[in-house]
Amino acid sequence: MASLSSPGIGSGLDVNGLVTQLVAAAKTAPQNAIDKRRDTNGAELSAIGSLKSALSAFQDSLSSLADGSAFTQFLATASSTDHFSAIADATAAAGTYSVDVQQLATAEKASSGAFAAHTTLSTGQLTIAVGTKSMTITVGNGTSSLAQLAGAINRNANNPGVTAAVVHAADGDHIVLTSTRTGAANAFSVTGTGDVAGLSYDPATGTGGLTSVTHAQDAKLSIDGFDVTSASNAVQGAIQGVTITLTTVSGTTPDTLTVAADNDSIQKAVQTFVDNYNKLVGTTKTLTSYDSGSGQAGALLGDSTLLGITSRLSRSLGTQFGSSGDAVRSLADIGIKFEVDGSLSLDDDKLSAALAGSPEQVRTLFGNAAGLGKSLTPMLEGYLQTGGILDGRTDSLNQSNKSLDDQQSQLDARMDALTQMYTAQFTKLDQLLTSLNSTSSFLTQQLANVSSSQSSK
Repeated sequence: MASLSSPGIGSGLDVNGLVTQLVAAAKTAPQNAIDKRRDTNGAELSAIGSLKSALSAFQDSLSSLADGSAFTQFLATASSTDHFSAIADATAAAGTYSVDVQQLATAEKASSGAFAAHTTLSTGQLTIAVGTKSMTITVGNGTSSLAQLAGAINRNANNPGVTAAVVHAADGDHIVLTSTRTGAANAFSVTGTGDVAGLSYDPATGTGGLTSVTHAQDAKLSIDGFDVTSASNAVQGAIQGVTITLTTVSGTTPDTLTVAADNDSIQKAVQTFVDNYNKLVGTTKTLTSYDSGSGQAGALLGDSTLLGITSRLSRSLGTQFGSSGDAVRSLADIGIKFEVDGSLSLDDDKLSAALAGSPEQVRTLFGNAAGLGKSLTPMLEGYLQTGGILDGRTDSLNQSNKSLDDQQSQLDARMDALTQMYTAQFTKLDQLLTSLNSTSSFLTQQLANVSSSQSSK
């Protein structure tokens, strides 16, 4: 007897349904275990990422305080901004100076006499020099007009530092030459021949075919009675770490320049330190939370690594540093205190007073040499550095996920084999039932035929 091509048609047995249910029953428990572990790993990976981000932000806010860079910001302030302004860098030192601006630096500028409109230049050479550098332009093809000559000056690869422009005035066209840098040393000289002989110019005497508009000169000023000259109006080096930008000549009374520590930027750095610690505290609370009503727990509830971090941080932040006679030995001395919820708060007035009265002790409190930085910086690096503790946790969880991938592949393979086994078994049962059904039908028919025959006799 030929076997049925589709299981269950002859016997009425739902082979596919039975196989599916049996395989699903066998797969449920191990699949749930894999899924649960994968969910747990995912939650822990996300939690460690959040913890790492919060720790990194806190580390960044500590860094400039611990290495001292936050305390090397200075402000340079002029008693009047009418005559000069100033900025100070990290190499500056606090001090007060009398500044008298006597002369501003200017750039050489000279203009030619009037040329008739559309004048054609055909012969000659023009040489422009600044110090030991010079360029020479030949008049003629491509430089036959004032505009072309100006363009050739501006584009020349050997240009020593001069720009040229053409001014179209009522009396005709003028070519104007201007030094690109201020200062006496940057004055230019011009030698012309042929059609441009009239553009010759001697800056020392201001004579020649060009008329001086502005003579090049250095800036002159006095600082605490000492004479200072500068080729630029941005005077650098006269006071260490300070750049003074001159704008106008002083009046009869010199102005005062004050260089002082930028306490506002220090207070902002300390406030950022407090804020980032509080964000870290908030993150740790979320990761270790537990809701008794819903039974939901934070991904790192009871985690020993997180408990270690919070314990070490709070212990370090409460430590005293420095000598017993110092005015500033702890965070509390500069207005930082712990609140009941574990966060920090900052008293700006107390910090401001500490910076005014004991700036070096405030710096030492955070420093890497003997303060908070010495205890916190290595600890934070141990958790955050590449290959550190948190990286190790992440690698372990990723490895666990890879193992789960292998377990999933093995489970799927077992279920495929189980499906094939059940399908084969139930297909044979289906064929047997089909055969029995056929035999039963045959016997029933035969019995019916015998009964019919006897009835007719």
